[in-house]
Amino acid sequence: MNRKIIQESPRSGECCCGPAANVHIAYRPVQTKGRLTTPAGDIAKVSTEWSMGDYFGAIAVRVGIHRMNYAVCPGLYAVGDPGKDDPVLVSANYKLSFDVLRRELAGLNAWILVIDTKGVNVWCAAGKGTFGTMEIAKRVMATRLADIVTARKLIVPQLGAPGVAADMVQAFCDFTVLYGPVRARDIRRYLKAGMKADAAMRRVTFGMLERISVAWLELAQALKIGIGVAAGLFVLMGIGVQGFSPAIAWARSSMIIGLIAVAIVSGTVLTAILLPFLPGKAFSFKGGLLGAVTATGMGLLRVQFGHHALLSLSLLSSVLFTSAVSAYLALNFTGCSTYTSVSGVKKEIRLALPVIIGLLLLSVLFQVVGRI
Repeated sequence: MNRKIIQESPRSGECCCGPAANVHIAYRPVQTKGRLTTPAGDIAKVSTEWSMGDYFGAIAVRVGIHRMNYAVCPGLYAVGDPGKDDPVLVSANYKLSFDVLRRELAGLNAWILVIDTKGVNVWCAAGKGTFGTMEIAKRVMATRLADIVTARKLIVPQLGAPGVAADMVQAFCDFTVLYGPVRARDIRRYLKAGMKADAAMRRVTFGMLERISVAWLELAQALKIGIGVAAGLFVLMGIGVQGFSPAIAWARSSMIIGLIAVAIVSGTVLTAILLPFLPGKAFSFKGGLLGAVTATGMGLLRVQFGHHALLSLSLLSSVLFTSAVSAYLALNFTGCSTYTSVSGVKKEIRLALPVIIGLLLLSVLFQVVGRI
């Protein structure tokens, strides 16, 4: 089987599907299975199979590696051997979104219209405005889609609906917008049903596995900072009149390093797992409460083993510190959840940040007073 690679031209900044819309993004290669001749020119036929590179890339972006630079070139792609009557599905140019969609189209004939969302996924791009009316209309005209298909219908992911005005798309490029299912795995059933979605296809879920898959990214980003801070504290606290001592460094820094670790796990993974069961509506409150509980448990456990440093003000300082850090990390989760709205996120940030800063300042104050 002949497979080729589509990638950005190093000199012109163009790719096979047209000029690069964002020169700051190095478009990722896409495996193809030849080309399809159409009235608008040759179109690349993409494979529905994932390569090892696709799998590794998907894992990498889940933990924050190349997260802001993981995109495919916008344009029109073919899956199978589509003709003029086959469906056109619209996708963001975030590579993971594109890869998931093409994998679900195995054995089908379809067109994929990839719009330039600056490498951002469908849902987030719709909120930011890059998965929007004008970009869809512009891409339809740039690819000469009207010369390729007769059924002038565009299947847009339901999560992209907030950014797309169907009537304006039709006015600009004479294509009707149909809102497809929430999940790519339902697209085959959607097409078989005559492009009609049932209630299950329309339902937006955010179950435990979905929450955990998002939490890995938050965990990875928090760990990068946490490890750096912990390493810096370890070195600083181990320096004395006789030089650096690892034993002294660990004795002085182990408690705060432990609290950092507890706060990170509480604010990311544990908050994601327990989200529906934690009291309150605010994510920051849920994370802060969980951080306080885990820090208290950690403190009481150490007291059982004869550590006196965590009693009274020192224990309260530790709880406040962990609660503040955990609350802040849980606050970041608002941008990943289906529970929130843009206005709700802004309101919570405005209210929560002063409280989080106050908790940190109180933590430092109680620690200083406790040591005195």
